Amino acid sequence: MEEQKETIKTTGNNILISTHIENLIHIIRGQQVMIDSDLAKLYGVETKRLKEQVKRNINRFPSDFFFELTKEEFQGLRSQIATSNEVPVRGGRRYLPYAFTENGVAMLSSVLKSETAIEVNIRIMRAFTAMRSFVLNNPHIFNRLEAVEHHQLLLQNGLAETKINNTQL
Repeated sequence: MEEQKETIKTTGNNILISTHIENLIHIIRGQQVMIDSDLAKLYGVETKRLKEQVKRNINRFPSDFFFELTKEEFQGLRSQIATSNEVPVRGGRRYLPYAFTENGVAMLSSVLKSETAIEVNIRIMRAFTAMRSFVLNNPHIFNRLEAVEHHQLLLQNGLAETKINNTQL
């Protein structure tokens, strides 16, 4: 099944916006967040420019709106998505990425101040809302997942004990 796309036009450029923004929302430190480079692509700006606007308006971005990833979090994220979102330039990313919570993403539209930012932000807010609704309306899925993980751990422990017993023979 082919993924549906829609185009948002900006000054002379076409930016392809996936209707599946949910795929760009990650769980880090127990919070739903979006990474600066993904947001920059959606807004049609360079990551560097997005971060500059945050720094210029830092009083609008308290610690519960965004945070900088640790090296370990960034490595985990890169392995989770199986590739770096950034095209390597002089060795790749020089700085650790920012992760923006839902409130941080909402605040970004006020500092970026473009029609594209407003339109993209509306779509992102709807994606956050849809994900929150899914989690709230489907607790049985998460309970089942937890049960499967528990069963898998029991099996792994049993296999480990079997290996230890076999090596002692």
